[in-house]
Amino acid sequence: MDLKKTDAPVTSVTYDRNEIDKPTQNIYEAISVISKRAEQINTDIRRELIDKLEEFATYNDSLEEVFENKEQIEVSKFYEKLPKPHALAVKEWLDDKIYYRNTEDTTQE
Repeated sequence: MDLKKTDAPVTSVTYDRNEIDKPTQNIYEAISVISKRAEQINTDIRRELIDKLEEFATYNDSLEEVFENKEQIEVSKFYEKLPKPHALAVKEWLDDKIYYRNTEDTTQE
């Protein structure tokens, strides 16, 4: 996922309920799929952020040697300005980029 090229909204947006539940015909199922995708996105972003911040980590036991690293601050600011994971997931859902299937529909007889 390229976070720099996403066009998901950063602020709150009101969506048409009919657009959200159009693929599943069930608003609860649609929200369930979106929330699971939002959790995946959140995990990916958190892992990526931690990996980038690990590059700047210093392992000193001295509390007196606290200093600000400009690169670390820039990385943190970039991630703070990103859209929230749920906004990214809703955007993916509306753009039909999320694959889902209902396991109850494929019953074996």
